[in-house]
Amino acid sequence: MSKAAKAAPGSPAWLNRKNLIYATIAIVVIAAVAAVGLANRGAVSNVAQTVNPDAKLAVGQTAPTFSITTNAGPFDLASVNTPVFLEVFATWCPHCMHEVPIVDALAKAYAGKVAFVGVSGSQYGMDEQSPESQDDVNAWVQRLNVTYPVAFDSDLQIANEYLQGGYPTIVMIDSHKVVRYVNSGELPPQELETALNGILSSHS
Repeated sequence: MSKAAKAAPGSPAWLNRKNLIYATIAIVVIAAVAAVGLANRGAVSNVAQTVNPDAKLAVGQTAPTFSITTNAGPFDLASVNTPVFLEVFATWCPHCMHEVPIVDALAKAYAGKVAFVGVSGSQYGMDEQSPESQDDVNAWVQRLNVTYPVAFDSDLQIANEYLQGGYPTIVMIDSHKVVRYVNSGELPPQELETALNGILSSHS
């Protein structure tokens, strides 16, 4: 028999040891739950939520209103007096990357006539697994040398209204806030130029 006598089950010493173990487990569980809750609460405004895949947008309808802060300052659709070229992109999307030089060139060619803005529209970041964040959008802009205004939409409000079929989705809105063009994927510059010129000519 050992020098230190073991506490018999049911004795006060045994019950105290058992209660201490349960109390320790409870404290660990509570701390873990609290940590997860705080992490999730802090992440709400920093990472994207979920995109609604059933959003439908038709040419001829009034454009859903939105306002967002871009890397060039605030963008409020209601206060823009020119046609708007909206790009909904995903930082992991190769088609979006290929489209950047085209959109960038158009933004420069139509400066002062059309307001360009790109908005993140995926819940996934550049690694296609982690939640999309402002850091992903910043890295995307720097890597691709994007010069037109770009915004991170943590609530994916704009994507839920405008995303159609895939990334990137391009939507053109005339100065009366009517949707005049909607398409997705890698789009040729000639098609986009024709659509822009048509909108501008009808409002000249």
